[in-house]
Amino acid sequence: MEFSILTLCYLIGSVTFIIGLKMLSNPATARRGNLVAAAGMTVAIIGTIFLYRDDESGEKLHNYIWIFSGLVIGGIIGTLAAKKVKMTAMPEMVSLFNGMGGACAALISIIEFGHYAANGFKNTIHLELGEQTDDAILSLGVQTGVLITIFAGLIIGSVSFAGSMIAWGKLNGKVKDFAFKGQHIVNQVILVTILGLSVFLIYKIRASVGAMDDAPQVALNIAYISWLFYGVLALSLIYGVFFVMPIGGADMPVVISLLNSFTGVAAACGGFLYDNKVMLTGGILVGAAGTLLTILMCKAMNRSLLNVLIGSFGGGNNGGGGGAKKDQGAYKEISISDTAVIMTYAHKVMIVPGYGLAVAQAQHACHELEKLLEGKGVDVKYAIHPVAGRMPGHMNVLLAEADVNYDKLLEMEQANEEFATTDVVLVLGANDVVNPAAKTDTASPIYGMPILDVELAKNVIVNKRSMKPGYAGIENDLFFQPKTSMLFGDAKKVLQDLIAEIKNL
Repeated sequence: MEFSILTLCYLIGSVTFIIGLKMLSNPATARRGNLVAAAGMTVAIIGTIFLYRDDESGEKLHNYIWIFSGLVIGGIIGTLAAKKVKMTAMPEMVSLFNGMGGACAALISIIEFGHYAANGFKNTIHLELGEQTDDAILSLGVQTGVLITIFAGLIIGSVSFAGSMIAWGKLNGKVKDFAFKGQHIVNQVILVTILGLSVFLIYKIRASVGAMDDAPQVALNIAYISWLFYGVLALSLIYGVFFVMPIGGADMPVVISLLNSFTGVAAACGGFLYDNKVMLTGGILVGAAGTLLTILMCKAMNRSLLNVLIGSFGGGNNGGGGGAKKDQGAYKEISISDTAVIMTYAHKVMIVPGYGLAVAQAQHACHELEKLLEGKGVDVKYAIHPVAGRMPGHMNVLLAEADVNYDKLLEMEQANEEFATTDVVLVLGANDVVNPAAKTDTASPIYGMPILDVELAKNVIVNKRSMKPGYAGIENDLFFQPKTSMLFGDAKKVLQDLIAEIKNL
């Protein structure tokens, strides 16, 4: 009966994950979707703690103090972190938590490998022969599929953990881009070595099981295999570091999404090992969603997924300042009062939010400006680039926090169709996603990246703190075009001044 209830708990958890994921696709239902998935996860966890029984011994879980201590400590840390984190630091927190997920998956593989090694890489199976005979015990070598799952969880989880920690350090400015000559080749050599060593170990374990009758030789073989197993772990961690270290600039959202999919796949491996349906479902959903998002991000960035996998983009090319500087000419500034006049008497205004808006926490002031202009009969919309900010969906979440109507958020393709009929584009802290060099300069590191065609509007006003290059480290041709005006200052202060000026008109 308990087993049936536990199965029902896992079914509830799996279904709520799917429903929650579906609801997350729409900002109007995203919050409820998150709660639905969290409720399903809670049901699955509680069911596992109180209803799970070991197939062999029939024993229930008993380390309740350790289990609930971990849940309480982790819950408190997670709650405080989520409540205190700033919107600008969300990508860092996502990378940190994703790294923890990868570490958990790798630890599962390490622990399971240790269990099998302690048992001579054998599975002990109890066979019930009937009421008139005793039970039989059958020892078999650990299955190849189990070994493949252990190594897959170890490698993918370790790469995800190490890579996420480097991404976290880069996003908070503590780790700089680093690349050396021939790093692509080194990365590939490490990856091939990891895979080759894993295949060898799986073969060695399978071949050793039936031939290990001598106790000292058995111990020696297990020690030898264990050392190589931890060698695979070390190489996977090194690969995770080398994989992310060269990546920088505008490529970071892509690598964060990719590492997230890695963690999902590693968690699914844990589900296979424990024959846990809800863990398997959750891991597959995260892995599949992360992979699809990575492909979409690569398309948005005009990057090859293969290049992402071998860590061959970003960093050395675009993270350190981009191509050669060229004579751009002079830029022109515009005052708050002139900006207020232009926007007030416009028919259509498009706002392009960027990381500068997030840093200044100016989303509420931006929404107030939108309402003020609409009160004067101006049509106001927002143009959202797929990689605006530093992670997918960053700008959508930021504007939703200020209660901006989702219907006003236009995706890149929709926005590009409307720029030609827009009177004023107000760029707030965005840089690389509006740089025309992506379309015209073949030498630019961002050449080929789809961008917002803001230069098609009648007037372009760009708010920045200074003329310092953006996240990709390259200058922006847009700033020097005749119809572009620069409005310098902190985004929040500028918007507040602009609101006050418009109210006085």
